[in-house]
Amino acid sequence: MSTRNTNGGDNFLAMSVHNIGFLLDRLGQDCHPLQYLRELTRNSIEAIQRTGGKGDIIWDVDWTTYDLEDGVYKLSITDNGDGMTGDDMVRFINQLSSSVSTQSMSGNYGVGAKITTATKNPFGVLYLSWKNGEGSMIQMHKDEVTGQYGLQQWKHADGSYKHYLPIEDDIKPELIGTHGTKVVLLGLTEDSNTMQAPVGAPSPSRWISKYLNTRFFEIPPEITLKAREGWEYPRTDKDRNYLRSIYGQAQYLKQHSTASGKVKLTDAVAHWWILKDEPAITNNSGYVESAGHAAALYQNELYELSTARSGMAKLQQFGVTFGYRFVVLYIEPTNTLQLTTNTARTTLLINNDLLPWADWAAEFRDNMPDEIAKLVAEKAAAAANTDHQKSIKDRLKDIMDLFKVSRYRPSATGTVFIDEDRLVRGGNIGTQNRSSGTGGSSKTAAGGGTGGNVYAVFEKVDGTPGTKIKPDPFPQVRWVSATNGTRDSKDMDDRAAKYFQDQNLLLINADFSVFTDMMSFFRKEYKDAPAIMEVTEEVVRGWFEQALVETILGIQGLMNRKDWTKANIDTALSEEALTASVMQRYHVHLATKRELGVKIGPIRNQATA
Repeated sequence: MSTRNTNGGDNFLAMSVHNIGFLLDRLGQDCHPLQYLRELTRNSIEAIQRTGGKGDIIWDVDWTTYDLEDGVYKLSITDNGDGMTGDDMVRFINQLSSSVSTQSMSGNYGVGAKITTATKNPFGVLYLSWKNGEGSMIQMHKDEVTGQYGLQQWKHADGSYKHYLPIEDDIKPELIGTHGTKVVLLGLTEDSNTMQAPVGAPSPSRWISKYLNTRFFEIPPEITLKAREGWEYPRTDKDRNYLRSIYGQAQYLKQHSTASGKVKLTDAVAHWWILKDEPAITNNSGYVESAGHAAALYQNELYELSTARSGMAKLQQFGVTFGYRFVVLYIEPTNTLQLTTNTARTTLLINNDLLPWADWAAEFRDNMPDEIAKLVAEKAAAAANTDHQKSIKDRLKDIMDLFKVSRYRPSATGTVFIDEDRLVRGGNIGTQNRSSGTGGSSKTAAGGGTGGNVYAVFEKVDGTPGTKIKPDPFPQVRWVSATNGTRDSKDMDDRAAKYFQDQNLLLINADFSVFTDMMSFFRKEYKDAPAIMEVTEEVVRGWFEQALVETILGIQGLMNRKDWTKANIDTALSEEALTASVMQRYHVHLATKRELGVKIGPIRNQATA
């Protein structure tokens, strides 16, 4: 019988790490390319806070390297925090899960700066730190032969070898008095310009400022944070080569919003701002997120930031279907006991699961602040709220049964049970009488019970509570255009339409070439007819709108079928799928020509009368 010593002791073999170089490289791939800016800034903030006073952090060119290495630019960060001794640096920097700060699942992990910084700078990372007036330096780098990360060994004046080197005050930054730290990023090679923005970084000339401003919601008031911009220009050119102050998103939102507030959600708070309609929305985009966007807020930092097209889609999910350029939403989870981040600090997790964005969006739409609702209504007023729906309903009324629109919906207080495994929008839905607790499942078209045989009468009363409804499956339709500002130029670019399932809202791109080409075709054919511009627009849009509406109605009939998952439905209702649904021309051309023939005849007669 095997036994286990529960008291520990010499017979316990602690787990070790094999090939830690590969582990670091693999973890580094999971991190945002600029994550090291956050990690080193956070370390500097905590170093200053440990002093109990005010402090400064500067991202700048390492001017020592620049002057000594004939103009090679190396990026550095300097703070006047509590600093480290040589032995401190060997311990805290060269051990993967080791930190000056207290480690916790909701706090410092002791791995972020090492993973993100070392893997992006295999040639080396220099740490120069002063504590109690004494300076020391270490250099971490990747060994080209073994592929492992570790510290350079130095020979001291007394002939001994250590992994840190005492340094003189001659190279101590002005910012540092008796304590502080400077980190220099050497990059891939000796000649690497680490001041240059990595490929793909937003705002290449201001990439450090842009990233830090959009990562931190607010910089602690006792700390001044700055970053160098225009380093390529002479140091005497103070207009272009200067240090920009970084405050985080909070200050910009406070100064450039007309209204703000909070909405209580389940286990979260939605912070919202409405931005001023001013040039700053565009002019400030280089160093701060100045237009509408969305993010998660945790411990004064922004996660899962959605900007540009992805931000627009996120805001539209929250009901800001129009005017999204002027709305900012930060969702702050409040269930902090189950809240943490992934190791790379790129994603927030609640109980190790992703944030419930869809649930929060539905709650926000139901409790939308009056100010945002008013903005959406004002911006939507310019969109064409079509009158084609009545005509479409009249054409389809005799064949609506073919679309199988469900007559049941889930409801906690419902009096019937809905079998969601067989639930289709309008199909044969198995239900049980909840009030009596009896009653069989409804028969299928083939005549069998829902159990599939005579034993169906013994089927367990189970399912989702629901109610019978008279649904209006027809979506609300708006035609939007970049011309009148109801569509952002990047939204639905070269796509026909976008559908929001939760809101049953269909936005149709009036600028889509298939629509405009069809109008141009008939305007040439009937070029002499009066009012032909308005008539062709009305008729062509009407028939393409019907094609899109019919597609949505048809896909609704596939919902909750066994072989149609939610992902399948989302794909079938995507912008690309809706675009495909209007790519046929023959039937729309035929229907449009017939209707124009009817309408233009009377118009011509009136014109010649």
